[in-house]
Amino acid sequence: MLLKDVQGVGRKYDIKDFSDGYARNFLIARKLAEPAKEGSVKQVELMKKQKAQKSVIDKELTKKTLETLKETKITLSKKANEKGHLFSAIKKDEVVVALKEQTNIELSEEMLDMDTHLKDVGEHKISIKLEGKQQGEFMVEILALK
Repeated sequence: MLLKDVQGVGRKYDIKDFSDGYARNFLIARKLAEPAKEGSVKQVELMKKQKAQKSVIDKELTKKTLETLKETKITLSKKANEKGHLFSAIKKDEVVVALKEQTNIELSEEMLDMDTHLKDVGEHKISIKLEGKQQGEFMVEILALK
């Protein structure tokens, strides 16, 4: 039974057959696996069920959160020149922090679909992607500091 994800071998809690030498000298020695026992196998099955249920709940909550984001507009202020160009561009990490501060909604940087950094004053539409599909969007308004 694997205790951690092992690249090319399997994922955490997978139960697999390995040669005795590989299991004993590599996997067990490095605490990547342990021999599967009847009690631990039942426990792993229970944990997998709980993880699957949690995953379904998390997806539903994320979809509801994305629905509320559709009407959300966050505001950022940066120094800009007279033409409205920012002196320093706004990156994904700044948008994520501002979203957390202003709406108390946490998203990861990977979820934001920003091809380029935001470099101009005004409103910008930011798309959110989950599982490779666009799932939502929100507005970012950038104001010029003087």
